[in-house]
Amino acid sequence: MSKTNDLEKRPKWDNKAQYLLTCIGFAVGIGNVWRFPYLCQIYGGGAFLIPYLIALVFEGLPLLYLELAVGQRLRMGTIGVWKSISPFLGGVGIASMIVSFLVSIFYNTLMAWVFWYFLHSFQNPLPWSQCPTNDNLTGYNVECVKSTPVNYFWYRETLNITPDIETSGSLQWWMVICLASAWGVVYICFIKGIESMGKAVYVTATFPYLVLTIFLIRALTLPGATDGLWYLFTPDWEKLKNPQVWLDAATQIFFSLSVAFGGLIAFSSYNDEKNNCERDAVIVGIINSATSLYASISIFSILGFKANNVYNSCLKENILALTNYFEFSDQNITLENYEHWFMYLNQTHPDDIANLHLSVCDLQKFLSQSASGTGLAFIVFTEAVLEMPASQVWAILFFIMLFSLGLSSMFGNIEGVLNPINELKLLPKWIPNAVVTGIFCLVSFATGLIFTLGSGNYWVEVFNSYVGSVPLLVIALFEIIGIIYIHGMKNFSDDIYFMTGKRPNIYWRACWMVISPVMLLVVLIAYVVVQAQKHPSYPTWNPAYALFPKTEVQPYPDWVFAIIILLSTLPVISIPLVALYKLICCQINRSARSSSNSVNHYCNDGLDIETQDMGQRNPTA
Repeated sequence: MSKTNDLEKRPKWDNKAQYLLTCIGFAVGIGNVWRFPYLCQIYGGGAFLIPYLIALVFEGLPLLYLELAVGQRLRMGTIGVWKSISPFLGGVGIASMIVSFLVSIFYNTLMAWVFWYFLHSFQNPLPWSQCPTNDNLTGYNVECVKSTPVNYFWYRETLNITPDIETSGSLQWWMVICLASAWGVVYICFIKGIESMGKAVYVTATFPYLVLTIFLIRALTLPGATDGLWYLFTPDWEKLKNPQVWLDAATQIFFSLSVAFGGLIAFSSYNDEKNNCERDAVIVGIINSATSLYASISIFSILGFKANNVYNSCLKENILALTNYFEFSDQNITLENYEHWFMYLNQTHPDDIANLHLSVCDLQKFLSQSASGTGLAFIVFTEAVLEMPASQVWAILFFIMLFSLGLSSMFGNIEGVLNPINELKLLPKWIPNAVVTGIFCLVSFATGLIFTLGSGNYWVEVFNSYVGSVPLLVIALFEIIGIIYIHGMKNFSDDIYFMTGKRPNIYWRACWMVISPVMLLVVLIAYVVVQAQKHPSYPTWNPAYALFPKTEVQPYPDWVFAIIILLSTLPVISIPLVALYKLICCQINRSARSSSNSVNHYCNDGLDIETQDMGQRNPTA
């Protein structure tokens, strides 16, 4: 594997820290804060760490190392890298580009929502702390009263959500403005490529850790924080018997590291050739997973605080009911002696207690009420913030942190699109990079307007669930096959020796040759089988639903199901199409040679690997 002599001079990082911060910022995203804690919550707390760490060691790190190494050695983006390995693999780079584009357009919608909440966090009181009045100013809004002020602000004031995905609704102008602002920030940070992006990551990649530390210190001092941490770290070993736990652990570490998007290959291509990419991969992988755990401690401390408040409120309602019914004096029954009083009254007046229909107050039940993604960020956390002193300050810090995390991840997604566009020469060279970036942001903004409709939240869930699932697994599988089995393990080992001065040890070789591809194949097959066993459904927010404010689960309409299949397959269609095109070209060339009585009757064009200077390079360099 080698560079071609006519390869254009590529830009370089100013320093090693800039490169590592960019890779860490791309890998560490919003999912580390709102996805990983959710998986720990529903899959046995500390027990989930076992399959998670196994997936990190045998799937995540090897793939991360492979991408950083191949990008650094060839100093090309995803298109050039896979065409150099084999022209038959040219579609892998195109698939990564399509996935990065599709992820970008919905990911920036999340940032638009965060921006909307950030702007409203300066109000006192916070707008999600109380219900608005109705149109007649005679009482509170009915939908808000039936649910909660937090739910109302999210579903109605922010999304103005429709009852189902088939009812599109109109564009929400406030969301259009927030989306345009989010893309504007992205454009400003990326206007000069890695030159401007490299400066921005000093803030976007480090600021979230400062905020997480502040939150951790504050969260640990909140009443009920220990309950949340106890719930997080107490393992439920029975959960490990569920195959879904292992499947979710494997997919979480895979997507969390942002492999197969193409951004990491492009970032590493701006490195010097002589750089220890093995150390870089280990640093990025460990920091990414450590961040997930670090964020979980803060999140679960706050969830414990929230659960403790709900538990105490439940007890106070029961205390009030008992006090009024039995005509006790105030403060006779307290939170501390409630259990004693309840047991005594239940023994002496069982019929009266039964008729009171007291609420069942179970702290473990409140702790187990899980929420993921937008539900955790915009409902659970915003509700918990209301109970904290100086709630505006904590809300502002939280949403700035989420925006910084999202912005760092967007850099990788955009690089995963713009770099292939440049390599494919889809636009004339005389167009400045700033204009190309602007065109991309405008196209993405226009496409992303679908997420600002009343049904936009439903479409975000569709894209989030299916764009980054099967396509990324397929791309990663072809990446390993291309490097290890087409380019060859020996050649790749020589390349790593050239870059780092040492060959990969038995752990890396075993993972690349057997363990990682087998794990990827098993996860891919298991995921497809699990999804094929049920018709996909989604939760809707419908005030007319009989059990409102509970969400109504509906199956996706057939036409939406067709779009889901399209999103799961369209990005990777380029892989077989490009291979077929190259094969046809190969057959045509072979026929042409045969007809011209050429000596060579075999076509090796499709399997040639560029090794122009491999035999000339110094292995000890």
